[in-house]
Amino acid sequence: MCQNCNSKKTYYITTAIAYTSGKPHIGNTYEIVLADSIARFKREQGYDVRFQTGTDEHGQKIELKAEAAGVTPKEFVDGVAAQIKSIWDLMNTSYDKFIRTTDTEHEMQVQKIFKKLYDRGDIYKGYYEGLYCTPCESFFTESQLADGKCPDCQGEVQPAKEEAYFFKMSKYADRLIAHINDHPEFIQPVSRKNEMMNNFLLPGLQDLCVSRTSFKWGIPVSFDSKHVTYVWLDALTNYITGLGYDCDGVNGHLFEKYWPADLHLIGKDIIRFHTIYWPIFLMALDLPLPKQVLGHPWLLQGDGKMSKSKGNVMYADTLVDFFGVDAVRYFVLHEMPFDNDGVISWELMVERMNSDLANILGNLVNRTISMSNQYFGGEVRNGGVSDTLDEELKAVVLDSVKKTEERMDELRVADAITEIFNIFRRCNKYIDETMPWVLAKDEMQKERLATVLYNLVEALTIGASLLEAFMPETSARMLALLKTEKRALGNMDRFGLCPSGFRVIEKPEILFARMDLKKVLEKVQEMNTAEAANACEPNADEVIDIGAKPEITYDDFAKLQFQVGEIIACEAVEKSKKLLCSQVKIGSQVRQIVSGIKAHYSPEEMVGKKVMVVVNLKPAKLAGVMSEGMLLCAEDAAGKLSLMIPEKEMPSGAEIC
Repeated sequence: MCQNCNSKKTYYITTAIAYTSGKPHIGNTYEIVLADSIARFKREQGYDVRFQTGTDEHGQKIELKAEAAGVTPKEFVDGVAAQIKSIWDLMNTSYDKFIRTTDTEHEMQVQKIFKKLYDRGDIYKGYYEGLYCTPCESFFTESQLADGKCPDCQGEVQPAKEEAYFFKMSKYADRLIAHINDHPEFIQPVSRKNEMMNNFLLPGLQDLCVSRTSFKWGIPVSFDSKHVTYVWLDALTNYITGLGYDCDGVNGHLFEKYWPADLHLIGKDIIRFHTIYWPIFLMALDLPLPKQVLGHPWLLQGDGKMSKSKGNVMYADTLVDFFGVDAVRYFVLHEMPFDNDGVISWELMVERMNSDLANILGNLVNRTISMSNQYFGGEVRNGGVSDTLDEELKAVVLDSVKKTEERMDELRVADAITEIFNIFRRCNKYIDETMPWVLAKDEMQKERLATVLYNLVEALTIGASLLEAFMPETSARMLALLKTEKRALGNMDRFGLCPSGFRVIEKPEILFARMDLKKVLEKVQEMNTAEAANACEPNADEVIDIGAKPEITYDDFAKLQFQVGEIIACEAVEKSKKLLCSQVKIGSQVRQIVSGIKAHYSPEEMVGKKVMVVVNLKPAKLAGVMSEGMLLCAEDAAGKLSLMIPEKEMPSGAEIC
């Protein structure tokens, strides 16, 4: 309880706001489910919880995507934001506020914040010259790049110079270092804290670019119309504007009640923005810092981070169609370690579905209810005949309750779920040990049999109640089948609170059905094939007109030699941001061809492709590398290139005529 009032203790939790460049994949969706499980559990602990999520909707990347789609940026983000919200709702997340950075109140406060920081001398005008990553909306120096690429997304960077406003980061650096040292819990896990201190803070902070002039889709700087607010100053402030923060000091009651945030839950790739830039912005505004920032790991598909460019994306709605909402929630929460990346695949999903959900949990509930109906007409009562096996079961159940709460206080959600499933595992073992089917054959053991089944229902009631934060629908279904009431967390320190003499449901439904991996993979393949076919369908409304070149005769055309080539090796050209060097087998010959397609294909993607080649082009040196031909490509309105490939399988060297 609060020291000065009778209200509940508050808990304010936020996710990073999702960028509206496209549909979020299951790795993005993991974060909202993780935050939801923490929010739900905190409510069970008696907290007054405020749970905020939303969308980040400004920036150059969105401006370009909207242009390519032929719509306004606002129309584009309206569609994507609605899609993101629908997925968050599909996953049964209990957020209290879904903020959009295009909300009028947010935009107004961002303008006021920018002006206030400028008036205080924390923001000044200058020029920025550096290397810019459009997807990350970030400038980098040469030394900050990773193998010449963006250190955050590993994408290409381009030289850029423009007039910009800058924030004096170094002014607050020492104060932030002191805060981190004085509050070891501020950045979690510890590995993220060490990374921020050693790689960014201790070497010295550079002033931060906080405005742009090269695009228009952003919040305008109120006193300089050429500039729009840099996306991070815009996006990060959502955590306070969503509570009704007012830069003039007339704050809403939600801000006064819930700020500072108890937890900012974010992906590890944006930890720098939340533990360096955001705290410094708050210091400049004379506001308290959030109590904790947790940079969670990534959910990987196979051995790599999910991305559309890699073609390894899995989406929440697709997985829900296969497995159901709670099965997907269980998987993403259970399979993610606290500070190491997790892995998702169709094979692992089916394995967990069959072993954990169908067998350990679903079969246990079904067996318990079926035996209660078979031996006692569905009645559940405590026969009062106990032995040491019962005490062992009770000890495991009560210990798991305690450990679940401890793990959740540490934000170790995967470990908390493991503790809950320890209850179910011990119940299955208890059935094997007590052998109710044997007890049922002996009339003298009737009260002992009743006690065993009562203990199982009691243990399942506690387990189902604990499970609500993680698998809310499953929790409710279990309690409905058992016909018991949800147990409050404060009442889980005792075993035996179920009343004696009630009846379970007569015909239990199957909680989770086992799945055939082969059939699932076949269905996935059919789905992928259909999607690929749809992607190849021409859009009748999408056409491109280009300027006409002078007419040529057939004799002119006949001078060109086109053949099918097979790329047998490919590598990036050193000191070039655009070129790939391919070894192309054309008939019995191998030719070296340099192409400016590095932004569209990785060397690994190129190998094995059958391509169309202009063979008799005069050899030329590109970036110091000899090129002996040209690969044919198509280019769309957005500048995206696609290699021209034969529609049907053709041998290397086949003539194109």
